[in-house]
Amino acid sequence: MSPIAVQAGTKSGVDVWRDRRWRKGRDHQDDRDEHGPQHGSLLKCLALQALELSAPASDVLLKSGSQALNQALAQTNNAQVHQVFSAQASAWFQLAGHPDCFAPAGPGRIWKKVGDNTEKMAYEALSCDPALRGLVPRYHGSVSYRDHTFIELQDLLHGFSDPHVIDVKMGTRTFLESEVDNPTARADLYQKMVALDASAPTAEEHAAKAVTKVRYMQFREQQSSTHFLGFRVDAMKERGLPPRNSDLAKVSSRQEVVGRMTDFLGGRKDVQRRLHTRLCQMRDRVEQSEFFRTHEVIGCSIFMLYDDREVGAWLIDFAKTVPIPDDRTLDHRTPWKPGNHEEGFLFGLDNLIQVLNDA
Repeated sequence: MSPIAVQAGTKSGVDVWRDRRWRKGRDHQDDRDEHGPQHGSLLKCLALQALELSAPASDVLLKSGSQALNQALAQTNNAQVHQVFSAQASAWFQLAGHPDCFAPAGPGRIWKKVGDNTEKMAYEALSCDPALRGLVPRYHGSVSYRDHTFIELQDLLHGFSDPHVIDVKMGTRTFLESEVDNPTARADLYQKMVALDASAPTAEEHAAKAVTKVRYMQFREQQSSTHFLGFRVDAMKERGLPPRNSDLAKVSSRQEVVGRMTDFLGGRKDVQRRLHTRLCQMRDRVEQSEFFRTHEVIGCSIFMLYDDREVGAWLIDFAKTVPIPDDRTLDHRTPWKPGNHEEGFLFGLDNLIQVLNDA
């Protein structure tokens, strides 16, 4: 019996792929046809960027992913299946975030390790909001392995060939209200702060070699465009080049942000127009979304990418998205005050659309 236990009502990525492999004509903002020249990039697992400042994930995900794939391959004589998975093993890359958080789950799908049920519950709720259909990765359930939980999601790189990729972290606030009163000081966050600016910690923080999470998050906000534009470019990959994120950490002026967006677009006015249309549609639908009206959305990113044929943009990263009290609703543009749960997501999206226009 396989050590991978899939929740009732869900299928593994390989099983679903078998069921649907001849299905054609899907909208390329969702799943794509599994055949053709895209195979080489099938599981270049995107640059799903999550600002989850918890302990680094273990390597159990990649191990379990390999085991699941090996078991699936052992159960089939389909040469095409073997060819696809073999080609994908060397094509894997992650743009940013903790290592070993993602693993292949089958053609067009990935597994993401989750620390608790927050992101799992968020994706379950998101998948029930018609306003957001096609704006978030498709959610295919959860997978349990020993004491770990993984969610199975649409692989947003599937169908793209060596794409240009950018990850934009949204909002004017990158910490939950529940984290404000957390007094725990962390050595790993102190090291991150010093790496960005050795003079930033106070004398007391230098002596303790630790800072609280809120202190570090507010420091990051001030270092970047988060505090005045409501978004920051967290990571980027241009065609033929390795992912880059370290040089983006201190991009703080609007002119610099426009410059990074210009680099990403690479002179492709057609891509600029299509992304503008997509982001405007995204804004309209987020404004209509019941989910967004009733949730504090912290650390969410807009993930944009394009190649010679395709252009896409999705909302990703919901590890710090939580419901707000029942007597409140959010507009995502009102400035944050303690207790109002506003995080500036739509304020940031307004500015992102304008920056895209100016690039």
